[in-house]
Formats: sequence, C-alpha cells, structure tokens
Amino acid sequence: MYIAQEESFGPVMVISKFKNGDVDGVLRRANTTEYGLASGVFTKDISKALYISEKLEAGTVFINTYNKTDVAAPFGGFKQSGFGKDLGKSFFPSLISHLTVQIHEKNH
Repeated sequence: MYIAQEESFGPVMVISKFKNGDVDGVLRRANTTEYGLASGVFTKDISKALYISEKLEAGTVFINTYNKTDVAAPFGGFKQSGFGKDLGKSFFPSLISHLTVQIHEKNH
C-alpha cells in the first residue's frame, strides 16, 4: 500500500488489518519502510505495547495517544526520517539511536 510506505506530513492515519496475535508480522510490515519518524500503538495490553515500541524502527512511539509530546523529550526519526535528534539532552551525541515513548493513561 503506497500511503503506508511514504512519509506523509498531513492529517493522515494508516490503519491496517492483521491476524490476531501476529505482532511480529505487523512489526515486519511497519519496519520495511525507508522512514521512521513516529508511530502509534493502541492497545489495552501495556506489556505488549512496550514490546512493540522496543521493536519499531521509529524515533517516537506513542502509546494510546498520538502527537502529544514533551518538549524536553528528544525528537527525530530513524532511517530517512532525519539525522540525529533535536531537543533534550540527546541532541549532541546524535550518532546514538534514541527512542522516545509516550504513554497515555486514562485518569481514574
């Protein structure tokens, strides 16, 4: 699917079907793009979300939210989505890959 392989800058969300439990298949599809700026995971299983966030090749992984960022968190992508990081203390050693994970928890 062309839209899932491009780095779109606009109000675009790609939602893909997958077989129940095929997390590794979803990760393979997500990581075969040449871009990796940000991604989102929506699930009730936080352990699964953290597993996925470690395996995704994206600079930021949002869990149960999207595009809510902390200005002190490093920002930047992997692969063709950028070189190094902006913001945060991670800006200077830009040869190191850093991952930012944002988790939204409902207020109880």
